[in-house]
Amino acid sequence: MNPRQPLPNIWVISDARNDAVLEQALRKLPRGSGLVFRHYHLEEEARRERFGALLALCRGLGHVAVLSGDAGLARTWDADGIYGAVDRLDPATDLLRLATVHDAQEIAAANAARVDGQLLSPVFPTRSHPGAPHLGVDRFRELAALSNSPVIALGGMNAARAAELGWPRWAAIDAFLR
Repeated sequence: MNPRQPLPNIWVISDARNDAVLEQALRKLPRGSGLVFRHYHLEEEARRERFGALLALCRGLGHVAVLSGDAGLARTWDADGIYGAVDRLDPATDLLRLATVHDAQEIAAANAARVDGQLLSPVFPTRSHPGAPHLGVDRFRELAALSNSPVIALGGMNAARAAELGWPRWAAIDAFLR
């Protein structure tokens, strides 16, 4: 991804739950969307193979492919960027850096690290963390206003929730299972 290119609006977050529909989901997304590849459930060789297959599809569709992992691994696997907690994102890399954030303190750290985007969660109740507290619309907006980089809403998101939130950038796992 060219750093001057705008950050995608819609992101698929990979997980064991949505693995079987990732190709279908990526094909349905508008050109220039994004994939955050996690797939923590796979051993490294299988994980690399799965990422390679999805990366080829992303390239063909004009999507961005970001890897949960360190910058060295992302570069070796030809990823466009890295994803994770801000303290795990290499500040020296020229790859796209997406930080996971949940509160004002983490947003401040991401701002200080000058990340390219912040995935703020959980906005709504989510199957990933059943019964866990969520931000809700007002708190999400308060926290998002603190960010110096684009904010991607995560947690219970789908197209209808993004419209309800009135937020252009969002990411999901379960929204793409259908």
